Amino acid sequence: MSNNSLPDRINGTARFQHMRIEQLIIFENDDFVAVNKPSGLLTIPDRHDTTLDALSTRLKKHYGEIFTVHRLDRDTSGMVVFAKHETAHKYLSQLFESRDVEKYYLGIVNGELPTPAGSINAPIMEHPVQRGKMVTNAKGRPSLTDYEVVESFGIFSLVKLRIHTGRTHQIRVHMKHLGHPIAVDELYGSKEPVKLSAIKKKFKLGKFTEEETPLLARLALHAWQLSFTGMDDTRYVLEAPLPKDMTAVLQQLRKHKKA
Repeated sequence: MSNNSLPDRINGTARFQHMRIEQLIIFENDDFVAVNKPSGLLTIPDRHDTTLDALSTRLKKHYGEIFTVHRLDRDTSGMVVFAKHETAHKYLSQLFESRDVEKYYLGIVNGELPTPAGSINAPIMEHPVQRGKMVTNAKGRPSLTDYEVVESFGIFSLVKLRIHTGRTHQIRVHMKHLGHPIAVDELYGSKEPVKLSAIKKKFKLGKFTEEETPLLARLALHAWQLSFTGMDDTRYVLEAPLPKDMTAVLQQLRKHKKA
C-alpha cells in the first residue's frame, strides 16, 4: 500500500492521535532518549506525504530539539534512540555506523527453522524492478544476520536475531532467503494476518460474530534490545518490551502447542 493511500493517511494521523510520548520512553539522560516505537508509526517524516505522523516530530514537540541517529521500518516496532544535542548526535551516529552497537530483534517467523541457530551471510541489493524492495544478490552489499530459535511451535517460530550490518529490510530479506519469512510480511512473505483459527484446532466463531478478529495484523518484527557504550563511558543495555499483539500470538501458540 502506498504512503499516499487514504487508509494510510487515516492510520498515520488518527491512529496515534491520543498517544502520549511519555508512555513510549524507555530511558533518557542528558545525551539521548530511547523510545519504544509502535508499529505503523514512521521514525522520521515521509518526504512525499507530510500528513503522516512521525516519531521524531512528536519528540521535537516534546523536547524542542532532537536528532535522528538511526531508524526502523514503519511496520517494525521497538527500540529507537534519538540524540538530544549535536555532540551526542555525532557520537551516537559514529557508533551506529562503525557497528559498535549490538542490535537484537525478536521476530515471529513462518514454520520451523532447520537449525536452532546460525548466520545468514548473503549480500543485499535493491530489486532491479520493484521499487522499495530488496533482494539477496552476489552483487549486493555485504550483509550479516545471526539467528537463534527461542521457541518453536511448528506453524511459527519465535526467533532472536542480531544484525551486524544495517541494510534496508535486512532481517526481512534474510528470513525470506532462509525460506522462513517474518509473519505478516506483505513484501517478502504473506500479508495474511495471524488468526486464532490457524493456531487452535477446534476453533469456532462466536454465535454473533461474523468475522474473526486477527491476533496480529502487522509485520511480526520487534527491535528488542540495543547495547552500547555512552558518552559517559557507561555500558547501556536497553530493552523494549514486546507489544501486546505479538505477546498475544505467543500466548496462544504456547497454549495450543502440540505436546
